[in-house]
Amino acid sequence: MRVIVFFDLPTETLENKRNYRKFRQMLIKNGFLMMQESVYCRMLITPGAGKAVIDVIRRNKPPEGLVQILTVTEKQFAGMEYITGEASGDVLDNDERMIIL
Repeated sequence: MRVIVFFDLPTETLENKRNYRKFRQMLIKNGFLMMQESVYCRMLITPGAGKAVIDVIRRNKPPEGLVQILTVTEKQFAGMEYITGEASGDVLDNDERMIIL
């Protein structure tokens, strides 16, 4: 399953910019990969892990702006259609080499 985070945060003041950077760095630190600007995605093993990740996002939400979360299955994610552009091959973004301990 995947958790996709969409966000639109203000960057008008220095404090807004600081909050934007802090939120973005939190996502990266928690294993999210950037799909496109302000859209980040993370693969999860279980729905319980999804709830934990969403709780982390809620605890670190910025004071202003819009943050949305969408949870989809791997099959739904794989069915994503590219209208313009193509998938980047730079990042291994599947469970092909995943090791479960």
